[in-house]
Amino acid sequence: MTLGQQAETLAQHYLEQQGLSFVERNVRYPFGEIDLVMRQARQWIFVEVKYRSSNQFGGALQALSKAQIGRVRMAASHYLQQHKLDVPCRFDVVAIDGTQIQWLVDAF
Repeated sequence: MTLGQQAETLAQHYLEQQGLSFVERNVRYPFGEIDLVMRQARQWIFVEVKYRSSNQFGGALQALSKAQIGRVRMAASHYLQQHKLDVPCRFDVVAIDGTQIQWLVDAF
């Protein structure tokens, strides 16, 4: 298991402990990827997981670029269309720096 996969597993378990339900992981399209798809009641949550072993070079949150946000948004839009979902949704970020987890709800 790669560090990225370990971080996604850690993020998934953390979000489940916060009351979210797991739907799917590593949804890939040619134009973008969704790390985690979760649900909270009727709301669907598309989660970007960022991991850095330390925050020496700005940390996990600084690793999220505008281009990457655009790719995640496009992938989520495609996911909703593909699954014929007309539901409220949001984009969260789980940033993991070493062992510290930061969950940003409705991050972008």
